Amino acid sequence: MFWGLAAKRVDARGFEFEHVLEGIQILNEWAVEGRLEVTAISLHTYPFVQDKYVILPHGASMGSGYGPVVVSKRPLEKADLSEIEIAVPGRLTTAFLTLGLYLGSKFRFREVPFDQIMEQVEDGRAEAGLLIHEGQLTYERRGLERVVDLGEWWLLETGLPLPLGINVARRDLGDDVLPELSDVLRDSIRAGLANREEALEYALQFGRGLSTELADKFVGMYVNELTEDYGEEGRQAVAELLRRGEEAGAFERPVLVEFVD
Repeated sequence: MFWGLAAKRVDARGFEFEHVLEGIQILNEWAVEGRLEVTAISLHTYPFVQDKYVILPHGASMGSGYGPVVVSKRPLEKADLSEIEIAVPGRLTTAFLTLGLYLGSKFRFREVPFDQIMEQVEDGRAEAGLLIHEGQLTYERRGLERVVDLGEWWLLETGLPLPLGINVARRDLGDDVLPELSDVLRDSIRAGLANREEALEYALQFGRGLSTELADKFVGMYVNELTEDYGEEGRQAVAELLRRGEEAGAFERPVLVEFVD
């Protein structure tokens, strides 16, 4: 999504960008502090930072019929997940929120860096793990079994894609700045989609050893027309997930979903 800016293929319109590479849980925690002007966060985090940030109308990671996956070394049923400890990538991630909605009750969990969860399930330190990022594509080759794909469950439950990550901008940038900044970032996304091979080559620097084939598949899953613009379906998906989270008592206060105009 940011190749267009990094490669100077889009007009930055006077903005200066510094690219900060961190895992999603750290970015979520930083957003609570309001540390970055523009950041990717989990949708689950937005209700906790809505006073500081507004949602950009592009940049979302949404999967239609696929998403975070719960895996284990042995066959498990849904009821089993309420009885065991699950390694999760962070309690502010959308995967964590969706798992709670799926189970419909409290469950035991332990926070583990997302790129260490499969290893902990493999060696028995965790009976089950909640996988995000490319782990959704590689767990089978490591001998793990799928318990549930939360994106598949969400689609069957609602008929909507599952919105996972979003991009937000800090409100104190001001109403005059935010729309133009949003346009620049949208231009970068469009440039990446229009120059897929070059953008993918850039992204592979951060792919944690993924092959080009797997990286291309993963990017195809989450960088798509809904990334360029949420559209009515994407906005409905955001509203529905947050509504259900609010109904389940996941947030401290009512949620106001607000996009940059």
